Amino acid sequence: MADRRGRGLAGATAWLGEVPPAGRRALFAAFAGWTLDAADFVLYLLAIPAIRGEFGLDARGAGLLATVALLSSAVGGVLFGRLADRIGRARALSATVLVYSFASLGSATSGSVAELVAWRTLLGLGLGGEWSAGAVLVAESVPAAHRGKAIGWMQSGWAIGYLLATLAAAAVLPILGWRWLFALGVLPALLVFWIRRRVEEPPLFRERAAGAAAGSGFRSLFAPPLLSRTLIATALSAAVMFGYWGLFTWMPSFFAAPASQGGAGLGLVRSAAWLVPMQLGAFAGYLAFGYAADRFGRRPSVAFFLAAAAATVAGYGALVRSPLALLALAPLLGFFGHGYFSVFGALLAELFPTRVRGLAQGFCYNSGRALSAAAPATIGALADARGLAGAIGATGAFFVAGALIVALLPETRGAELEP
Repeated sequence: MADRRGRGLAGATAWLGEVPPAGRRALFAAFAGWTLDAADFVLYLLAIPAIRGEFGLDARGAGLLATVALLSSAVGGVLFGRLADRIGRARALSATVLVYSFASLGSATSGSVAELVAWRTLLGLGLGGEWSAGAVLVAESVPAAHRGKAIGWMQSGWAIGYLLATLAAAAVLPILGWRWLFALGVLPALLVFWIRRRVEEPPLFRERAAGAAAGSGFRSLFAPPLLSRTLIATALSAAVMFGYWGLFTWMPSFFAAPASQGGAGLGLVRSAAWLVPMQLGAFAGYLAFGYAADRFGRRPSVAFFLAAAAATVAGYGALVRSPLALLALAPLLGFFGHGYFSVFGALLAELFPTRVRGLAQGFCYNSGRALSAAAPATIGALADARGLAGAIGATGAFFVAGALIVALLPETRGAELEP
């Protein structure tokens, strides 16, 4: 049995042998950066009940704090995506890690809601920028046949970061409070030293930088032949992110809230036991999607995952009074509710040329995030009116919309990146 499992793992990672050492280091840097980025961001979601208690916020106000970070992440994604096109993918990645690390530390010092808003805004800049720089770094550093799998591994860092944040919150929040929890978020800054020493710029970027000036940026994105791709990719991102942020911003509160508020009534510490299997499912979903996208194509894989996510969300709304059923569905919700994100790093890289690839990935992905920034506050307001279970169930409609939108984009499986 153990031997078979070992052979299965070896087979699943055999493709890494076809990735050059520089590509493997790029993948690790982006994976680690995204893992730690996720941990810093999710710390707030887990601390919402404590922050609401200290500052007297209702659900809508707490949702607005998450919305602020999402809006600024859109700006950060575009800013650092453009910076990655100019100064390099690895350099931009290093800068984003520093930004979100010190913003998390600053959040711990907040004495008012206004100060917390300011620090969450800065953290959002790093959040959006890290994905833009890291995804383009990985996409340009691995062979076309394995791009989906590589992005899947990078994206799986979000689940690992969520798990790390969940464990940290369970250990720190009840004893030391949310401020010490946020202070732990400065630790990712140490990763920058390794990135600066060991991670190289991809050959595609070096060749373009040596042979031509930077591209025309936004003018290229909003003119033929890239205009339609820019608009459709942004619409896809907006649809799935509205569903995602509306759902997962409030999932920790849903587990912890009493039944009288439409929650599962588990309490803060017990709810962690439900979040762990959910994020284990998310980890598997990110990876499985990457392998499926390289095998079956980007479009059918996205459509399948989004349809399954909508169905699983509907199940959560119906089974709110059954903790065991919620536990059984948690890995499925994590698997289908997260896995489709692995498409963006590969698909967007394959849709746009090198001269604007960082900007295009940053703009499409993070503009979609900006358009979805109303989701936490909207679902929070709906939760105040109808309870958390009903509000969470409403997010499934956006997953269905995403499944329809992706059909408008070309299939790019196995495509070589345009210089």
